[in-house]
Amino acid sequence: MNPPTVEDVARAAGVSRQTVSNVLNAPQRVRPETRQRVEAAIEQLGYRPNRVAQSLRAATSRMIGYRIEPMHPHALGSMHDRLLHALAEAGRAADHHLLLFTADDPDDEVTNVDALHRAGAIDGVMIYGIQSDDPRPPALRQLRIPFAAFGRTGADAHAWVDIDNAAGTAAAVEHLVTRGHRRIAFLGYPEGVAVGDRRAEGWRTTLDKHGLLDGSRHLDLRGEDSLANGARLAEALLEHPTPPTAVVAATDTLAAGVLRTVRQRHARLAVVGFDDTPTAGALDLSSVRQPIEAVGHAMIRALLGPAVSVAQDEPAGQLLAPELIVRASSALH
Repeated sequence: MNPPTVEDVARAAGVSRQTVSNVLNAPQRVRPETRQRVEAAIEQLGYRPNRVAQSLRAATSRMIGYRIEPMHPHALGSMHDRLLHALAEAGRAADHHLLLFTADDPDDEVTNVDALHRAGAIDGVMIYGIQSDDPRPPALRQLRIPFAAFGRTGADAHAWVDIDNAAGTAAAVEHLVTRGHRRIAFLGYPEGVAVGDRRAEGWRTTLDKHGLLDGSRHLDLRGEDSLANGARLAEALLEHPTPPTAVVAATDTLAAGVLRTVRQRHARLAVVGFDDTPTAGALDLSSVRQPIEAVGHAMIRALLGPAVSVAQDEPAGQLLAPELIVRASSALH
């Protein structure tokens, strides 16, 4: 016996095929008494919608694009794996799934997203690694492709979710100040990287609040996010005439490099990293933990929620607070 069809339901309910389709896909368009009659016929016949056909008719794939990038060869851990898992889990709860793709650069990413969207392969896209002059948000808005961003440019006319990076380093500095440190260094990305600049801002403003910035300005060092560079910068700090007694690093990779130098030289230096990667736990490194699971759910809501659309001029962003995880590396006085 063949399974019941939309036509069977329409005949049983005494309505058109389009009315049955409306009940399934846009019930608000159907009068309550008619909707109840159709729903009763669906129940009586045991009709089950063809989800593939529904997607084709509604021009929705229930797929969300996400560009994957190779892990930096010098990094000890990556937040992208956690973010990818969080997005996949949150998307599944919203009956959506991720379609992964690669791209050579931001412009190529937009080109790939446009092609996937035109082909009906994705309904929208998640982007991350946002910079102040990022070309992707304006390009995607012009193409009218729904998207949500992990990060912000500072002049955002789109849905975004971000970590309060400045609050994270501020918490690290507060922790070190309460433990008696007065010369606290910062190791970060080169200036101009949005995330790194915000983490430097939290370090700078909190030291200034405690009247300690003037004594620590010379302890602000930037460079490549690698273990070797963290170790090299730590050597420079320890060789300074007025070396720091503590360091806040913009990543766990840089912090791990600092710890390597500290342990090789048997120096006394409190260290706090950022991201709370598995490496931090293994090294007993204090670190600022990003709420990545909450980010995943917030981004899915931002992309799929009824209040967000590409036509909106000012969709609300969401700034999530990180948490400082204190371990042995910052226990020094």
